[in-house]
Amino acid sequence: MTMRTDGIVIREQNTGDQDRLITVLTKEKGIIKAFVNGGRNPKNKNVSSTGLLCYSDFSVEKTKKDVCFIKEATSKKVFFSLRQDITVLSLAQYLAELVYELAPREEEAGEFLPLMLNSLHLLSKGEKDRGLIKTVAELRMLSLSGYMPQLVSCKKCGVFESEKMYLDILTGELFCENCRTAGRLYEMNAGMVRAMRHICLSEPSKIFSFSLPQPSLVALGEISEKYLLGITNRRFKTLSFYKTMTEF
Repeated sequence: MTMRTDGIVIREQNTGDQDRLITVLTKEKGIIKAFVNGGRNPKNKNVSSTGLLCYSDFSVEKTKKDVCFIKEATSKKVFFSLRQDITVLSLAQYLAELVYELAPREEEAGEFLPLMLNSLHLLSKGEKDRGLIKTVAELRMLSLSGYMPQLVSCKKCGVFESEKMYLDILTGELFCENCRTAGRLYEMNAGMVRAMRHICLSEPSKIFSFSLPQPSLVALGEISEKYLLGITNRRFKTLSFYKTMTEF
């Protein structure tokens, strides 16, 4: 059986002498894995279109044993500029690892693909703060995979907004200043709460369209990252590398 789909390569692995196994995020089939025969041979016509972070049109052959092979691939966007800055590239690789963790396997993946593409596009252009892109991608992916924080109102009294609110990063519950309890609570000002609601609840085309003062943006990024690590209960090697790069 042969299928045709657009997708972005989020992982690659060498196999055999000349072959590669790639992991592709698609819209219709979620995450799929496929072998690229001769994928490490520079003369192979599919080499450039099956590389990491390449967005391509794929023709995929699926055998009776459910093993997939790339018959043909035509690149649509390669994101060359990401490779010109090791810090930007490391963030892009982190987002690829994150989407591998959170996106569905071999079933419709909805917004995951356009979210990943928009994130990489903004990173490659350098027109948005890297921290903003990282935070939006983290929170939106969590929301898409069923882990959206409970942001409508205070968990206890139902107040929509107060000068200070607190997010429990273990449960995703929001509390106002009067109702906060013991737990791993992180303080957020009203602007940070609005920004988090915007990221999680707005239309896909608008999620990157907001601004915060830099201190609040940094604080929101820290909360987003801690919440993500708590919910997924794992550590990401690419995130550790990215944070190392940002220290220089």
